[in-house]
Amino acid sequence: MLYQFKHMRLMSTQFAHDLRTARRKAGLTQDDLAHLLDTHQSAVSDLETGKQRPGLYEIIELSLIYGRSFESFFEEVLAERRKLLRRRLKTLPDLKKPTADTFNRASSLERMKERLKPPQDHGGA
Repeated sequence: MLYQFKHMRLMSTQFAHDLRTARRKAGLTQDDLAHLLDTHQSAVSDLETGKQRPGLYEIIELSLIYGRSFESFFEEVLAERRKLLRRRLKTLPDLKKPTADTFNRASSLERMKERLKPPQDHGGA
């Protein structure tokens, strides 16, 4: 569990920075944002330090408050979920008894495997 917390904190660093920057740029205090989100100032602080991730409703409200979509949050979560699903896909049990309902299973799993590959870095290294 401790590993997950540390991992989550590292994963949300860019989003936390973006959120803090957006609030400051808007001239809002943490108390202002807490009021708008109907939460406590400490919850805003946790979001801005990466100790806590926002839920779906908070992301929507933050997007409406600041007029932006916070791509950094979605990129971080997408990368994390992609990695997790790749691990789960590797351990998916074989189908014991194929049926007409599972006819497309193999091709669906192969397409999923392709979608779960990390995006290619197009920057010159």
